[in-house]
Parts: sequence; C-alpha cells; structure tokens
Amino acid sequence: MSGERFKPQESGTFFGDFLYERIVPEDHFLRQLNALIPWGRFTKRLVRLYRGKARQGRPPYDPAVILKMLLISYLYNLSERQTEVVANDSLSIKWFLGLAVDEPAPDHSTLTKFKGRLIERGKLEAAEGLLGEIITLAQEQDITFGSVQVMDSVHTAADVNTEKEKGGRGGSKKPPRDGDARWGAKGTRRFKDASGRTVKQTEYFFGYKAHCTLNANSELITSVTVTPGNTHDGQMLPELLEKDLEQGIPLEILTADRGYDDGHHHFLLESKGLHSAIRLNDYRTQKKDPNKQVWLELQATPEYEQGLAERYKIERKFGEAKQGHGLARCRYVGLLRYGLQAILTAIALNVKRLVKLLTGTNFKGRARLSA
Repeated sequence: MSGERFKPQESGTFFGDFLYERIVPEDHFLRQLNALIPWGRFTKRLVRLYRGKARQGRPPYDPAVILKMLLISYLYNLSERQTEVVANDSLSIKWFLGLAVDEPAPDHSTLTKFKGRLIERGKLEAAEGLLGEIITLAQEQDITFGSVQVMDSVHTAADVNTEKEKGGRGGSKKPPRDGDARWGAKGTRRFKDASGRTVKQTEYFFGYKAHCTLNANSELITSVTVTPGNTHDGQMLPELLEKDLEQGIPLEILTADRGYDDGHHHFLLESKGLHSAIRLNDYRTQKKDPNKQVWLELQATPEYEQGLAERYKIERKFGEAKQGHGLARCRYVGLLRYGLQAILTAIALNVKRLVKLLTGTNFKGRARLSA
C-alpha cells in the first residue's frame, strides 16, 4: 500500500534461504499455513490501527508479521515472553515470520502494544474482524459449511488466587485483582457420600465464559462473544445467531443444550425460517398438559435429531482449546482482554482446521518446532 513504511526484513538472503530449505521441510505446518493465508489482507485490515496508518513516526513491523507472532503464541500455548525466546531460537518460526536467520524477532513489548491496538476504544471489533476474515477465507477456498450450527459456552478461570482474595488482597483493602470476573456454575457432579447415598453437587468457577458457535460440517468456530462467569448461556443466543447470519453461514438448524431452551428462542428461530434443535428440558415433554404436543412434534423432527447428533463437536473443540491452547485459565485480567484471548484461541483452532482440510497436514504442536 502506497505511503506505508514498514521495518525492512531480510529473510531472502542466500544463506538464509539455503538454511531454511534444509531445516524447514515442505510438509511443515507453518509452511502450509503461510501458503494458504494471503497475509497482505491482514496488513490492509490492521494498518488502520496504527497512527497515520503507519505513515508517521518510526517504521513499525508489518502488522501481519506481529499477528503471525501472536498466532504462534496461541498455537503453541506460549506466553508472549516465551514466544520471543522461541522465535529467536526456532528456524521454522523465523522463516514463518519472514526474518533473516540472524535477525532478532520482535520483542514481547511489541506484542503487548499490538494487543492494545486490537482492543482500542474498549471494543473487540478489530479482533472480531480477524476471526471473520478467517471465515471469509475459508468460504473463498471452497470449504464446505453445512447447515447445522452448534452453540455452547466454555468457562475460563480468572488469573486470580480466590483464596487470597477472600479477606482482601494481602489482608488489605486493595480492589480485587480482576474486578470483571464473576462466580458461575460450570456443571454438576454426582458422588456417593459417607452413607453411600448418591449426591448431586454443583461445581462453581470464578472467571468468564466464551460463548461460541461452530459449524458442524467444517468444524470452524464462526462467532465468539464473552461475558462474566455468572451470565446465563441462553442470553447470548440472539447475538451469536445474528453474527452467524451476517457472515452468510448457510444456517438451517441451530442446536444447543438445555441451557438455551427458552420459548422465545424457539420462536426466534422459527421467525427466521430456521429449525430448532435446542435440547428440550424434560418438563416440556413429560408434563401432563395438552400444550406439550408442540414440543413432542419438535422432538420427533429429523432436524432435531440431526442437530443433537452434532453437539459433541463443540465440546470436543472446547477440550482442544483448554488442553492445547491455554483457554482453561485467563492469560490476562479483565473482560476485554479475556475476549481477545478467546478470539485469538478461536483463530488458532480455525487455522489448524483449515490447514488440515486443505492440505491434510496435522498440527504437531511444540514437537515439530525445528531448532
């Protein structure tokens, strides 16, 4: 783009190309990812976040390069300081970032400033735009999006020692470390007490929820919104549904668990010509009431059965996000920064899936980072 001034990079040296070709194999995940994504589109989208659109002050790194580095952090579940170290040590990452062999990687403070740009003015629009761009790229590359969308939420523990904060931080009257986080219920478990009776107990967490929709066929996360941990899941259905419809997802069936079973939600889906596969609470179909017939008829539709059969895919995706990409615990403090974490995690999961669908290459994690 004319007028932009980015820090020059020198990956194309003879020695650098020779070494990279020997060390970073053609089937490396990062080679496949780099070839599939037109990173220049992200430069155009992100440069607007820079002062004077990168025409003023000292030339910054191309924002697409910093986005790549932040993506490395989430793909390999590294802190930003660890990412700086690994980017300097790993030839595969240096190649991915377009750096010369002997060129230092951007430092962690550059990543911090970049994150700040993504959440300027207290909004997540820029970060959400990155997720939307990945979905658009998938559509352009003929990834098949099916008619079933799965909706659910995943909880993330705040970066807080709740025991220490019960009596005030350090015994003082300091404000809480994370004032946006809230206590929420994450589910119930059954166990036998001392007398041998089966007892059901609700388990709680202190933190946030990421509410997501996933396309059952492509298994790509299409929309994300975040709330404190005490927010009821069903409240977010209209917002997530609208986001999916705006992206042109060929949605026909929406499936979700019982937490979304609300008469208003079923009516909303019907008003938009969509089929509800929200799992019904037992009281709708088991009550002695002639009004239950409408629910029995819904339960008997093939769309209801088809939707429920796909629900496991989002639970599996959440397990991947927590175990492989750090979503079990907040990286940062505050709802806005948690939103950035949730969206970047979704992007990392989506690019893994894109590479798999388009090239057959599996993501190998840290084990495949070449020295």
